[in-house]
Amino acid sequence: MARLVSLNVGLPRDITWRGRTVHTAIWKQPVAGRRTVRRLNIDGDGQGDLAGHGGEHRAVYAYQIESYRHWESELRRHDFSYGQFGENFTIAGLPDDEVAIGDRYRIGTALLEVTQPRVTCYRVGIRMDESRMAALLTGSGKPGFYLRVLEEGEVEAGDEIVKVGADAERMTIAQANALLYLPEHPRGELERALRIAGLSPGWRRSFQALLEAAGRTGNAGLAPASARPAAAGFAPMRVARIDRESVDVISLSVVPTDGRPLTLPLAGQFIVLRLSAGASGSTLFRSYSLSDAPATDHYRVSVKLEPDGAAGGYLHGRVRVGDVLDVSAPRGSFILTPGDGPVALVSAGIGATPVLAMLHALSATRSEREVWWLHGARDGKSHPFAADTRRLVGALARGRSHVAYSTPEPGDVPGRDFDEAGHLDAARFEALGVRRDGDFYLCGPARFMRDITGGLTAWGVAASRIHTESFGGGEALTPGIAAAAPRAPHPPAGVLGTGPLVSFARSGIGVRWDPSAYQNLLELAEACDVPVRWSCRTGVCHNCESGLVSGAVAYQPDPLDGPADGNVLICCARPETDVVVDI
Repeated sequence: MARLVSLNVGLPRDITWRGRTVHTAIWKQPVAGRRTVRRLNIDGDGQGDLAGHGGEHRAVYAYQIESYRHWESELRRHDFSYGQFGENFTIAGLPDDEVAIGDRYRIGTALLEVTQPRVTCYRVGIRMDESRMAALLTGSGKPGFYLRVLEEGEVEAGDEIVKVGADAERMTIAQANALLYLPEHPRGELERALRIAGLSPGWRRSFQALLEAAGRTGNAGLAPASARPAAAGFAPMRVARIDRESVDVISLSVVPTDGRPLTLPLAGQFIVLRLSAGASGSTLFRSYSLSDAPATDHYRVSVKLEPDGAAGGYLHGRVRVGDVLDVSAPRGSFILTPGDGPVALVSAGIGATPVLAMLHALSATRSEREVWWLHGARDGKSHPFAADTRRLVGALARGRSHVAYSTPEPGDVPGRDFDEAGHLDAARFEALGVRRDGDFYLCGPARFMRDITGGLTAWGVAASRIHTESFGGGEALTPGIAAAAPRAPHPPAGVLGTGPLVSFARSGIGVRWDPSAYQNLLELAEACDVPVRWSCRTGVCHNCESGLVSGAVAYQPDPLDGPADGNVLICCARPETDVVVDI
């Protein structure tokens, strides 16, 4: 008979780790007597990071005493105490290769249901003083499992664990863990997992993503949306034409030098240019959105001349028709998704480029969707693509447009050149007739993005319908780390290395690798204050998966499942050659 060996609780606290403050409840301590198990946790227990832990489907975490014995032998340690793995229930019996998702158990007076395997993060490594622990737990098939509380009740150490129900689909914790994290994702098993009523929503989304991505490389169930597969490397392309779009924006159209068809981009994607334009001939990498209809015979980017902008200054001042540039394959997940619902393309300044490509795509297919073009510019001479957007919106059966000039000049005519003086404001969208149930695609300066996103959220637009694109570094994900004042990316302190050149394309930083200072690309990026995303730091969760625009890496440790083609898991990768990473 299975039983509850120890009941463990702990509240969040701050600890110091690698010079940073981590808010965590990974330290659990055994408690005597009866405790009430409630819908979200146990009395006296809490979670430090509610985005990654806790919630109704992860209210209680259980780990087996038999797995303790395994790790004592594997790690050659004998210093474990109950709660060592951050679990609430230390249990005897119920191994991961027998317990199935949807199994229901009576413990004391509480009724609980198994919902998913554990999702491990770096904090279990801190608690165990073993940095590999997240990967070891997942890769071993001994992750333990989460439970949700069907009936609140009281439990205490020594209670019997009585099975009282099960789902018709018998998928064990070990099988579900392997199905998500290991390289094989059989379609039949994914379909079977999705039939389990008790499966947690997060794991359901992951299995659904794997099912929809059948045939693609990488792990779509784990990787962020930005980690779409893409060919690595650069190809020489000839500048076929240069067009003036406004006082400070030009468009460059490039064609393949070998005449072969190009990869057809998705509307909204970008390419990376490699330019020998830096000081003393150093190389610059810049990401530019494609700004016209997706095509296989050419790519077009539109570039704004910024004050002191090295790459923009080079492209505006030195590049001529006939010159050859090094160009990457299209990348990015800021793409126009199919559907019949309303679309709002919202931009300011040069942020118009990716949404302009979407407008081109909608016009080319004669879309019947309701399409709004919402754009903000300074004035008429700084308003790129004005004629193009009027033509494209006018060709759509349900196309509408609203343009705001923040400081119109005397020659700018209301009703002809622009519709409203001032800044584009989400608070005006409802009055204009923009529908709240549509999809909103946003690109522009950082403050514009924050203001519009905040306005849409306040208006009641679902977060899943707000799609954003930003350059100069993406959004960071550092779970549990206390917030600090943001810093612009910069070279690391101290003596620079002499190894391969690591270029962080979006952040505009290039640094020589120093194997004595950094274990992986993630650590180097952190030393440069490049915005990064991570959770496990051991090649399991794929949160750190980023575009590998060019170059080769080696992994240490090897990830459980590799990234998509053209991507890299920066938490466990080291450069073998010069590399360009899309962060």
